[in-house]
Formats: sequence, C-alpha cells, structure tokens
Amino acid sequence: MPTVVDRPTLPDSAAGPPPEPPAVGVGPWVGDWPDHERYDPALLATGDRRNVVDRYRYWTESAIRADLAARANPFHVAVENWEHDFNIGAIVRTANAFGAQGVHIVGKRRWNRRGAMVTDRYLNVAHHGDAAALAAWAVARDLALIAIDNVPGSSPLEAAELPERCVLLFGQEGPGLTERALAASSAIYAITQYGSTRSVNAAAAAAIAMYHWALRHAPR
Repeated sequence: MPTVVDRPTLPDSAAGPPPEPPAVGVGPWVGDWPDHERYDPALLATGDRRNVVDRYRYWTESAIRADLAARANPFHVAVENWEHDFNIGAIVRTANAFGAQGVHIVGKRRWNRRGAMVTDRYLNVAHHGDAAALAAWAVARDLALIAIDNVPGSSPLEAAELPERCVLLFGQEGPGLTERALAASSAIYAITQYGSTRSVNAAAAAAIAMYHWALRHAPR
C-alpha cells in the first residue's frame, strides 16, 4: 500500500485571490518638474507606464525617437511579409532593443503590430514592394544585404564576420525567404541547430543574428 501523506492546511490568506502583479513603470513625478522640452507634462503628472528603459521615463515620444536615431547602430533589419506573419512584431521589438537604424517590411505593407509592444513608434519602419527594391535601397547606401535562412549552400552564422554596415534579412515563419530574396543577398547564413526541428522560430532567429552582430560591432 502506498503511504498517504496529508497535505498541509493552508492559512486562510492563501485561499484568497492571487496578489495583483506589481505596477509597471513609475508613478507621477515627485518634486519640482524638470525644465526641459524632452519631458511630457502629461506623463509627469500621471506617471509613465510605457515599455521603455528608465533612461526614457517621462520623455515624449518624439524625444525618444530623436535620441535613439542619434545613437543607433549602423545596421538595419528587414523581413519579408507575404502571409501576415505574427513574428514580425517580435522582430521589430528586438530590432529596437539592439538599436537598429531601421526596420524594413518587404512585400505586404500591413503587418501585425501586437508583438512589437509599441516599439515601432520609436524607430523608422519602411516598406519595400519586393526584395529587388530593398536591395536597390541597400546598394545606394553602401549596405550589404545579408540573408539569414537555413537553406542549402548557406554558411554557419557563428563563423561569420558580419559587416558593420548591413541589412539583416529574414523570411516568414515556415517557408523562409523567397528565391528572389536569396538571389538579391550578398551572403546567406544559417544558425546551426542540434535537434530534430527543421528551423528555429523566425523571431528567435532574428534575435540570435542581431546578437551575433552586436558581439562584434556594438559598443559596450
């Protein structure tokens, strides 16, 4: 017979509703308000609950955009958008986190912004009708177009010396990059995998590639 262990009796407080999660951000400004145009009076009065780092608390949206643009790293991120992929928002959010100069949507203009968590408000998001248009834009600005996809003939990303000035191009979840996008790229790299799945999530792949670029080029 298995031994029956009595469960401990929980105090009455443990049986109540779960505690409320802590509030995000900061409340109203305490003390004299800062005298600078970058601060938003409405946020100073009511608090700042946005998804921003402490450096940008109480700043206006335009002030954050201007500061990020001035400090941006010299790389861009592009993603093909043919099937309204939900990963695009997460890729935009990661591009913001790594200080990309901009994000480029190739294909359909409309994309699902939910995963971006409003980070697209703080960096430039441009649109290109197809990969050829993106490639022409990159060439005009001396930016190498680098494809990231697990396809035959690709080289391992972990051994790559990514150029400082480049556009990292990603495909849709599932089908990956189109043949036209691969043909327009100056190099194709893949993330080495060790399990049974054919590919990693598109947003995860983008984060890995951006981190790989940052290890080599981003200031500490």
